[in-house]
Amino acid sequence: MEFISWNIDSLNAAVEHTSARGEMTWSVLQEIAAKKPAVFAIQETKAKKTGLTKKQTEVMGELFPDYFQYANISMGRPGYAGTLMLSQQEPLQVDYPTIGAPGDMDLEGRIITLEFEEYFVTTVYTPNSGSELARLEDRQAWDHAFKIYLESLDRQKPVIVSGDFNVAHQAIDLKNPQSNHHSAGFTDEERASFTELLEAGFIDTFRTLNPTKEQIYTWWAQISRTAKQNNSGWRIDYYLASQRLRSQLKDFTVLDTGERRDHAPIKVVFDFKS
Repeated sequence: MEFISWNIDSLNAAVEHTSARGEMTWSVLQEIAAKKPAVFAIQETKAKKTGLTKKQTEVMGELFPDYFQYANISMGRPGYAGTLMLSQQEPLQVDYPTIGAPGDMDLEGRIITLEFEEYFVTTVYTPNSGSELARLEDRQAWDHAFKIYLESLDRQKPVIVSGDFNVAHQAIDLKNPQSNHHSAGFTDEERASFTELLEAGFIDTFRTLNPTKEQIYTWWAQISRTAKQNNSGWRIDYYLASQRLRSQLKDFTVLDTGERRDHAPIKVVFDFKS
């Protein structure tokens, strides 16, 4: 069973595809649709406060026919953050949880959870600590609250969680660890929080399958024209899973986005037959 997750950085840009970058995003979206994942999770939809537009809903319905669509819209900051999940199977329940995060974080549409008979599938768009780490303290509070939330799910049944976690866990997970030691996404505090999440009973599916593999990244800075060419990236997008799903984990892939910088989609495969 295949699951795909992607920080799309504006669903509207993909649907309208009126710019060169929008065309690239649209092309990747079409490729994902052709793969027909069981669940497709999207972060950073940047939808309006009123929700997905009629065109966005229709286009996604055409790309993913017979899928169930669930959107969590940012009410705190319109046109910001937001998540979307598409599922071939209708879930038993859909939740748009608040986790007691500080400020407006709980109002930014950052989490969707689908409950199925044997497991939960959830996606998250983790807040960025921001320039000069202005949001680091709030980010740490978010990480702690999200860990508690995942633990509550895991006590009920296994969990598969994807998303943009906005952290490179280890030095191996970014091209230039030395020069980014105090940058958002690679601070000691953020990395420690991610370690705590794994220690709470979850595996990093990519690193489980590839313990020492280097130069595999999921994000390259848009502002750098050579970031993708030089593979100067970060691995900040993950599929985590409850430890008891480890034996059913079969594959993990970062999907190719060509020249398009920013995030790349990630795909994980589980065998739920055995």
